[in-house]
Amino acid sequence: MAIDETVNEKIRQGNPVRHYDSKSGRLFDVLNVVLLLGLAVITVLPLMYVFAGSFASESEIRSRPFFLWPEEFVTDTYDYIFATDTFIRALLTTIGVTLVGTAVQVALTLTMAYPLAKSHLPGRTLFLNIVLFTIVFGGGMIPTYLVVRDLGLLDSYWALILPLAINPFYLIIVKTFFQALPEALEEAARIDGANDLKVFTKIVLPLSKPIIATFSLFYAVGIWNDYMSPLLYISDSDKWTLQVLVRQLTAPNADSANALDALTGAAFPEQGLKFAVIVIATIPILLVYPFLQKHFAKGVLIGSVKE
Repeated sequence: MAIDETVNEKIRQGNPVRHYDSKSGRLFDVLNVVLLLGLAVITVLPLMYVFAGSFASESEIRSRPFFLWPEEFVTDTYDYIFATDTFIRALLTTIGVTLVGTAVQVALTLTMAYPLAKSHLPGRTLFLNIVLFTIVFGGGMIPTYLVVRDLGLLDSYWALILPLAINPFYLIIVKTFFQALPEALEEAARIDGANDLKVFTKIVLPLSKPIIATFSLFYAVGIWNDYMSPLLYISDSDKWTLQVLVRQLTAPNADSANALDALTGAAFPEQGLKFAVIVIATIPILLVYPFLQKHFAKGVLIGSVKE
């Protein structure tokens, strides 16, 4: 009753009523906190176990079904990984493909989205319909493979970049963002003698840092985690990316020891290696996020709603 009286008093005084002023609002907040904490625990605990397992001895991993802190920290697995050419080559390959692929994908997305944002572009509606068509309908795995093969891209790193060079959904969001930019800025630049290219590079791109940072992160994560493309298009084991190597080691019922011995000619702690490889494959992307965080919260929704 006291809560209801407080709410009624605020209504009479014309003050805003917030949801936590009522009993049901507070209960909703408590349930939200409990639910989110539960989801956080479910998400974090497996990561903590994998991280702890990567620093544990092989005997401890086999004797303790679950732990969040190893009895003794050992770095034998990491010493082996960074002394093995196979892992270093796969890691460098993945980093290189991710950096180049992200740059290519972001550049192509921006340069296609900007002209499509202009209503006076001839054939604009046709191009937009083609983009929307690709969102609904796709060629599928086999036709895409045939195209990649006929273009001579098999066993080439470009096969991991060009087939997915532009995400049509991202393209639509970036286009919507460009449409929301004030036209007066571009008109002022053109009055000063700037051409379309200079307007794009000097005016539009500096204003687009949040959305560029956001979709750079999306593209980078997609390339870094891509497993199917190298599996389909790369048959040379020397060009394997890190995700393919992780798959070779962690696949259920896979003889990962023999698979890796065939590549490296050495024995290794099997269970600890699986954990360590997962950690190495996860941490680089996690380290990138803090540098883009200030742009991410704004950019993730900035082009999704048209004013």
